[in-house]
Amino acid sequence: MKNFLNIRALMLFALVLFTVQKTMAQDVNSQANYSIVIEGYDWGPAVNKVILPLEEMVSEVDPDNYTVSVKRSAAGIQMQADEASGSREVIYAYVSDEKGERVEEGKHITLTLFVSPDYVLGSPIKYIRQNNRGSNKWIDYEMTITNSSNNKVWNKEKGRIRPGIDAFDLSGSYSYNDKLTMSYASFTPNTTREKSPLIIWLHGGGEGGTDPSIPIIANKAANYASEEIQSFFGGAYVLAPQCPSAWMHNAEGISTHGRENDIYNEGLMALINDYVISNPKIDTDRIYVGGCSNGGYMALKLILLYPDYFAAGYISALAYQSEYITEEQINSIKNVPIWFIHSADDQTTIAQKTVLPVYKRLIDSGAKDTHLSYYKNVTDITGFFGGDDYRYNGHWSWIYSHANDANFDFNGNPVMIDGRPVSLMEWMSAQKN
Repeated sequence: MKNFLNIRALMLFALVLFTVQKTMAQDVNSQANYSIVIEGYDWGPAVNKVILPLEEMVSEVDPDNYTVSVKRSAAGIQMQADEASGSREVIYAYVSDEKGERVEEGKHITLTLFVSPDYVLGSPIKYIRQNNRGSNKWIDYEMTITNSSNNKVWNKEKGRIRPGIDAFDLSGSYSYNDKLTMSYASFTPNTTREKSPLIIWLHGGGEGGTDPSIPIIANKAANYASEEIQSFFGGAYVLAPQCPSAWMHNAEGISTHGRENDIYNEGLMALINDYVISNPKIDTDRIYVGGCSNGGYMALKLILLYPDYFAAGYISALAYQSEYITEEQINSIKNVPIWFIHSADDQTTIAQKTVLPVYKRLIDSGAKDTHLSYYKNVTDITGFFGGDDYRYNGHWSWIYSHANDANFDFNGNPVMIDGRPVSLMEWMSAQKN
């Protein structure tokens, strides 16, 4: 009887111990889960916040108690030491809900992290060269957060919040023929209007592939769905198609720059037509097409092919070379409103071969609504990272388009509508077939 009682006591002890350990494991596992916020910036995406769940309610938090380390990796890709791992600086912390929204008291805290254009550890994507071409891709981004005051650790990602991207439908796919399928991101405005315009954005050469989130975040094109830009149009659809490689490629995968036909324009136009038909609330008199670099080439290509279809074009870092455009083609588009944006120090799409002669030829042909915002350099327009003293790559003139910063013409004077100066998006919203 005594042995039976001893055995029973041991079993009860083991059960209690198991329950305690299980509860502790659940608490640890719950605490181990963090969420990250990925924000789009002029230079691309960055992880600028991390949200941590707590065991109990709090009303204040000390950022000095937290350390954050990160490891960046991609299968088969060799990372340099300074881009593979390191510490993230916590610059601010506050009590929040699980989405990172500030609250007076809650069971979550949000750490705000340092980001900048040159701080590679903040980026969850990487420009990767494979199979003789380069493109931006999402990479593995692992974080470990430690509270030094009690040694609690969070080291498993629970989820991601991506302002901008999360407003888009990323499930779009269109097959033109047996050889070509294109993905696309799209945004539907929240409006009661009977008809709304359509803004089409065509990505650059580094955003091709099969993940349509890349074309709208790698250089902040998601901003066309922002409240500020949408307000100019009273709500607008946004369509961001993605080609599998680069818009300028011919059948051999070589960039044509307009020298010969590319392999994508027919399928792309079919995709656009299909999207417009599938969304009958799109105002077909207000369809705008734009793009940067490769996408700038394709935007101009579509305007050349279908000058009566588009109400206006907005093109940055144009890659279409003027020598491959005939005088007949120039005359065919002189009545299409087009606003070009370019930087004089662009060493990728040389202005003297592309936008400068194209712009001059259009003006000489009698174009009345053609504009060129010609910048000396591409600088930090936010003022947070050096302002005019900080210079981005000169090819990145699309920054001025996405931020709706362009507001002047080639002669330096403001672009005017009805006697008042306007920005790029204000101008575009007024264009109609």
